[in-house]
Amino acid sequence: MSRISVRGFAVASATAVTAVGSVVGVASGSTAQNSDAEATASGATLLADIPAGQQAQVQTASLTQQADAQAIAADVSAKKDAEEAARKAAAETAIAKKKAAEEAAEKAAKEAKERAEAKAAATRSKDISDFPVASSYSIAQIQAMARQMVPAGQFQCFSNIVDHESDWNYKAVNPSSGAYGLFQALPGSKMSSVGADWQTNPATQIKWGLNYMNDRYGSPCDAWSFWQANHWY
Repeated sequence: MSRISVRGFAVASATAVTAVGSVVGVASGSTAQNSDAEATASGATLLADIPAGQQAQVQTASLTQQADAQAIAADVSAKKDAEEAARKAAAETAIAKKKAAEEAAEKAAKEAKERAEAKAAATRSKDISDFPVASSYSIAQIQAMARQMVPAGQFQCFSNIVDHESDWNYKAVNPSSGAYGLFQALPGSKMSSVGADWQTNPATQIKWGLNYMNDRYGSPCDAWSFWQANHWY
């Protein structure tokens, strides 16, 4: 604050004290109060003694200082609010990322477990040798074999693929490509990796098809999802 503004505040204060003291002294008849007021008045220059222009400067300086102080306080408060909001947003983002990562890891673990269970179930299921060899097989018989070899939770997906590939005809042949059997293996002879009777035994074809789906896609249902998207597998 400038000398003028300080002096202005002192003058205003002294004037107020002098005025109040004089009134009270007169009303009470107390000479001591009048003396105090006179002493105060004599020790300071009255506001009236300052030129009018300087009075305006004193008042303007005071208001400017008050406005500056309020602006600084507002800036500090706004900065604190912004920092707090930034910290809160960062914390919320970190929590969201952590949750997403945990959900993704949980989903991946679940899918891996399901695939492992499907493979294990396939291993425990009946094998080719569990079915008697016949000269021919009906669709119902072939589907019954498949139900005993394919895990229950995977059978519908397995069945969907066979429906589209051969309609459960284990002797189906594609006239254009030569693809053969329930799964339209190309060439059909690749099913010999499971059994030499791949052309006449649907159980051999079922085992080969199940192994193919598990090895290539993870499970019959994963193979069916691929088939739906591409119309081949």
